[in-house]
Amino acid sequence: MLVEFSVKNFMSIKEEMVFSMVAGIGDENIENTINVENIGERYLKSTAIYGANASGKTNFIKAFTSAILMVRKSNIRNINEPLVEMQPFKFDLETLKKPCEFKFIFIKNNIKYIYGFSADINRIYNEYLYQYLSAKPSLIFERKNTNEYKFTQSEQGKLEELATKNTEKKLFLSTATAWNYEKTKNAYIWFAEDIDTYNDYMNVGYAFNKFEKDEDGSQKKFTINLLKQADILIKDFNFEVKEIEPSNIIAFNNPINISNVKISTLHEIENEDGNKTHFELDLHEESLGTQSLFFFSSVLKEAFEKGKVIIIDEIDRSLHPLLVEFIIKLFHNSEINKNNAQLIFNTHDTNLLSLNNFRRDQIWFTEKEPKKGTTDLYPLDDFSVRKTENIQKGYLNGRYGAIPFLDKGAIFN
Repeated sequence: MLVEFSVKNFMSIKEEMVFSMVAGIGDENIENTINVENIGERYLKSTAIYGANASGKTNFIKAFTSAILMVRKSNIRNINEPLVEMQPFKFDLETLKKPCEFKFIFIKNNIKYIYGFSADINRIYNEYLYQYLSAKPSLIFERKNTNEYKFTQSEQGKLEELATKNTEKKLFLSTATAWNYEKTKNAYIWFAEDIDTYNDYMNVGYAFNKFEKDEDGSQKKFTINLLKQADILIKDFNFEVKEIEPSNIIAFNNPINISNVKISTLHEIENEDGNKTHFELDLHEESLGTQSLFFFSSVLKEAFEKGKVIIIDEIDRSLHPLLVEFIIKLFHNSEINKNNAQLIFNTHDTNLLSLNNFRRDQIWFTEKEPKKGTTDLYPLDDFSVRKTENIQKGYLNGRYGAIPFLDKGAIFN
């Protein structure tokens, strides 16, 4: 579960930007929150981010992606491989020379962790991991100036040996976990398995693997139910992987060659006499929105089963606004989202901007400072918003900022 994410000096984000999933004190839409009793805090099941084009919404999500990939790729990175995920703010000669900075606060197995690092394309500079075993965070490790480490006295001998196995381009979190250090394992697994970012619903290869391994039929059942609930009239579908010669398999480290997969959907059509006939379509003949929801069903199923954090760039791409609202409400529904999965997304769909859908602390905005080219991120809670306020109208009227300012006549002058 994500509690907070901070980023500084990354792409259009120059100053530190802090994003929180901690619920405020309001009691509205309480079903949109998660109460973690042992920690004594309440967290949000979803957040929506609005802003004009080029305001930094996508860069914010790229910050998540880059930090996560740094952890996941650390143990397989070659010694001379540049850290290409690190992209500092380029409109300032000083920040161009400084490292990018990231910090996560998250919960794994009922323990709250703080993990962060700073890095540029050449090396890791600082890194740290703390855990909350009481009201104050306890040190697991600290790393400064690339190779200066600090550990607790009881763990020093063990971790100093592991530090000798680390390199300037590898995160100690990943190295220590690879060498079976138990106290970093929870945090590493959270980055490896419990949080994912997406810039497209069409996660074809991922979905194909899930369908191909669906021995108990649970993925198929979930997908059909999802399409049915979304009022998409697909009665059933068939997933077939054609056998091919091993020499013809091109995909590296992928059990399925996508070109040899056939998916057909089954529609039940009733004629004027009331007789029902079944018709088959190839999935590519379905609408783009149907295809998107079909493939994304595998992501949703895993998120609900494992309680994952799902971050989506432009959630409204190819989907009707009511379908987007439908997906969001799945996360808010405790009967479906039993393991407290979280959804973070950006969108331009102002139809969702309603306090019937969201709490005031669930809505965030990005705004670009035009003269400096920097992105700012702030919540709706920064404004004095009444519970009965029409926030869609307020947003479009510019009350909260984060909208484009159009010079309607300039192009003709």
